Order: sequence, then C-alpha cells, then structure tokens
Amino acid sequence: MKAYKDMTREEMLAEQEALTLKFEEMKGKKLKLDMSRGKPSKAQLELSNEMMDVLDSGSYFLDETGTDCRNYGVLNGIPEAKRLMGAMSEVDPDDMIIYGNSSLNIMYDTISRSYTHGVCGSTPWCKLDSVKFLCPVPGYDRHFRITEHFGIEMINIPMTENGPDMDLVEHYVNSDPAVKGIWCVPKYSNPQGYTYSEETVKRFAALTPAAEDFRIYWDNAYSIHHLYDEPEKQDYLLEILSECRKAGHPDMVYKFISTSKVTFPGSGLAALAASKRNLEDIEKQLTVQTIGHDKLNQLRHVRFFGNMANMHAHMSRHAEIMRPKFEIVEEIFRKELSGLEIGTWTEPRGGYFLSFDTIPGCAKAVVAKCAEAGVKLTPAGATYPYGKDPEDTNIRIAPSFPTLSELRKAAEVFVVSVKLVSISQYLNR
Repeated sequence: MKAYKDMTREEMLAEQEALTLKFEEMKGKKLKLDMSRGKPSKAQLELSNEMMDVLDSGSYFLDETGTDCRNYGVLNGIPEAKRLMGAMSEVDPDDMIIYGNSSLNIMYDTISRSYTHGVCGSTPWCKLDSVKFLCPVPGYDRHFRITEHFGIEMINIPMTENGPDMDLVEHYVNSDPAVKGIWCVPKYSNPQGYTYSEETVKRFAALTPAAEDFRIYWDNAYSIHHLYDEPEKQDYLLEILSECRKAGHPDMVYKFISTSKVTFPGSGLAALAASKRNLEDIEKQLTVQTIGHDKLNQLRHVRFFGNMANMHAHMSRHAEIMRPKFEIVEEIFRKELSGLEIGTWTEPRGGYFLSFDTIPGCAKAVVAKCAEAGVKLTPAGATYPYGKDPEDTNIRIAPSFPTLSELRKAAEVFVVSVKLVSISQYLNR
C-alpha cells in the first residue's frame, strides 16, 4: 500500500471511510483492555509462587552470621542478600545497601535527602537558587514526577539508539553547577528498549561535573530482563560503577536495582550500589529513618534463588511468557503499518516496553481513539517531563499484562486508530 502522504484526496477519503467502518465494528466489541503500565501478568507472578513456601513457622530464621531475621537490626542487608543482589547488579556486595521492596522509593529518598541535607557535605539543594536535572527523552514518567515534586528544573536530552545525546550531557554537566543529576534507564530503556553503548557509558564515567554534588541516577531496572536466551540476541551493558572508578570519579553514580519484575512487584527486594563515601553518607540518614528493612523477605529471596544461575533460569521462564507478546505487537505493526509512513516503532530485545512515534501532532489523538474502543494506554506526553511532548508523537506500549489474545485485539485497535488519526491529519492539511 502506498504511503498516506502520497495518496490523492479521493484515495484518502475512501481509506478513511473503510477505516471508520472497521473502527465502529471494534467499538461494538466493548473491549476493556489495559496496556497502560508495565505490570507483570498473572502467569509471570505465578513463577514465584513457591517463594511463599520457603519460610513457615518451622523455618530456620537465622542468616549466615547468626542474626535472627525476625528481629531488629542489620541496617544495610543480610550478607547473603547482598551477595545475591550484588551479583545481579554486577558489583561487590560491600558496595551495596539492601532496602525494602521499591527502587523508586530509594530514588525518591535520594532526591529528598539531597534536597534537605545535601550530598556528602555539599549545600542542601533547598538552599540553592537553581537546581536542574537532565532527563533523557522519551523516558520514565515516574522519574520525572519525583524531580517535578521537588520543584527541580528538568532539561530534555534526546535519546538515541546508543543512549542520551552525550554531547548535550557533557555540555550541561561540565559547564553548569546547577545541574545536579541525570536520570538514566541504561539497559532496555523505558520506553524505547535501547541499551547504552560502551562509548556512552565511558563518556558518562569521564564527565567532569561543574557541581561537586552531581550524581548519575543509574536505574538499571531491566538488567537481566532479556526476551531471548541466546547471548547474541541479548544486549550488553558496561558496568558503570567500575568505569567511574577507572576514570577517577568513584562517587559520581548511584546505581539502583530491584526484583520487582523478577519476583513479586511490591514485595521484592530493592538495592542501591555506590562508592564507600556515598554509602556512608546515606547510612547517616538511614540510621534515623529505619532500624532495618524486611530481613525475612531478604531471607525468602535468598533461599528461593540460591544463586544467580537459578535467577537467570527464572528470568528465562519470564522471557517465554513475554517474548510472544512483543512479537505479536511487532508482527501486527509491520503487517499493518509498514510503508504507510505514519509511524515508527522500536523492537527491543528485552525490558518491558516498546516505543511508538506517530507523525507530529497525533499521539494524544491516537491514545484517545484507542480509549474510545476500550484500549487503555499510557497518556501521551507521559514519557516527557511535565507531561509535555513537544511534537506530540510518542506513545509507550506495554505488552506484558494482557493475554496473547487480548494483546492481539489491542494491537489491532491501535493500528486502526493510528491510521484514522493520521489520515485525518493529512486531510485537514
């Protein structure tokens, strides 16, 4: 089929009429499908059910040091949990603090602590005239909501297939002392599914910030979330903490990770890896905030997995559920939209999302059209700070939660919506 922009007006009107009939038929099915968040499906949650049987009233509740995990104490995590999460994060266990269930909560706390008490003795951000954060876009909406909540000015940094535009990152970080951080989802990024190249990671490590309290907020949420088992089909990410040390900047990064999409979201383990100086600074606040996080949950995870080999095998079972869902969406997009020149999309090799870009000015209308037919998507604009996509093009697609049959229906509604909105845009011109 020829590209919409190359059609005559008569051809466009005929196409619009056919699409409208098809869309009305879809509306008549009264669908109620949700693709708005990257929630694991019921089948994925059930992969971890046996973890609930690991501890019972007759269990041995001591960690390897003899600490009773039912009681107070152990601020930074039991040793075996630090080893497991350290292996997952590719860092030394001594470089890590094990928290509760949410890495997002750690990120919020980290921004809040910096805002009220400063970073390693630097001036608290609340006492500064200007605080800025760099935001690779499109990106993770919950990151942006944290910095917006604290009134921090957010600066858009365009994403490429290799990561953020590093020329811009270097310009802002190395020249402006008001720039205090940058949000990063470096592997299978949210929403595009891109992984930062080795050159990008090395350029991050080589930054020479104008602000002594600048930190890279490295949210490695999808570190082991591959869609394929074959190593050649998996993305590789250079480890940032070791690269920063090699470059002589050991304090420049906070690395976040969790098992939220490995075991049970909301009941997993979250951790922060950083330099000794950063960890000591953080622990000063932690001693006021808590006597210790949930050690029983740490013990549960350690005894369920045992080692990283078992965790990788567990993630392979996740991939068996996730892979067909991504492939269905990509297949329908290619079949229905290729050659029409009304949209582009990513085809990631891991993570939880793929990203779709409409022609300028159409994303909000496409999301609204899908909602009209019973398919809920992430709001257009959510992948940009302040919810403002300058070109109104980006839509995040989250295929994980629906069943395969539901996903096929949702993808079909999506492509018809894209076609209708796009042809209306051309007709209105």
